[in-house]
Amino acid sequence: MRLLHTMLRVGNLEQSLAFYTKVLGMRQLRRKDYPDGKFTLAFVGYQDESEGAVIELTHNWDTPSYDLGNGYGHIALEVEDAYEACARIKAKGGKVTREAGPMKHGQTVIAFVEDPDGYKIELIQHKPQAG
Repeated sequence: MRLLHTMLRVGNLEQSLAFYTKVLGMRQLRRKDYPDGKFTLAFVGYQDESEGAVIELTHNWDTPSYDLGNGYGHIALEVEDAYEACARIKAKGGKVTREAGPMKHGQTVIAFVEDPDGYKIELIQHKPQAG
């Protein structure tokens, strides 16, 4: 078994695609409209689906927004430099909700950003392997 994708319901597909591709630097891998069901599926990621997990953006045409509830946590992305990533994301219009810095009770450098629908994305600074 392997992890294929995580699905997020989005209110404005074009706005979400712009965030994930232009702000976070993912690629749109595929997209398909389902007119009979009135929804569109778009898949984004840093690598092809055959090589790793991706994000499925589901846009139900008649639903402009969603209540995220309190069960959702976040998506985590590894970055080389969390401070630089925050600066780049802000420069592209992205929303940083927690600036880069060491995590509470730890040393790992993290930051949090939010996509247009309010989903949280954690940026975790890469730690070189010891040895």
